[in-house]
Amino acid sequence: MPAYHSAYNSLTDHRVIGGIPLVPLKTKAKGPAPQAEPSVEDAVDEALDLFRANCLFRNFEIKGPGDRLLIYLILYISECLTKLNRHTSQAEATKALYTLAVSNFSIPGDTSFPLYSLYPTPESKFDTDLLRQYLTQIRQELGQRLVERVYVDGTPSKWWLCFQKRKFMGKSL
Repeated sequence: MPAYHSAYNSLTDHRVIGGIPLVPLKTKAKGPAPQAEPSVEDAVDEALDLFRANCLFRNFEIKGPGDRLLIYLILYISECLTKLNRHTSQAEATKALYTLAVSNFSIPGDTSFPLYSLYPTPESKFDTDLLRQYLTQIRQELGQRLVERVYVDGTPSKWWLCFQKRKFMGKSL
């Protein structure tokens, strides 16, 4: 059974920095991402929908820049689920994921980035800063939506937390 790939691979009208397309998001967080229409599925929705199926794969063929964004988001979801396992209330989980989203992290192009060989290096300092701002914005939005999905009735769902130990492609952020 093949892995699921991103719908953003075929789109060519988005700027790509470090192999990651700057696609529109449905978000209220500040950042450089263009605003997406509320009725359209964005990259965060796609990553949350495909996470549980794709995290089971140890190999993933990259077919375009959308897949690189999907890989990053799946690895970040795994990291978030590890954090959520330690928090019992939804408010605590929201604070923990916000702190994780805005903390210092490595981006494509950094030698400490876990998938250094799969992502090209941003071309300039401006591109590096823009990519860091975009990834911070998408991490904040992903954390908010993940908490909404995991804490359906006020307690964490075991159907999400059971995937916390799974390592997509054997990697972690």
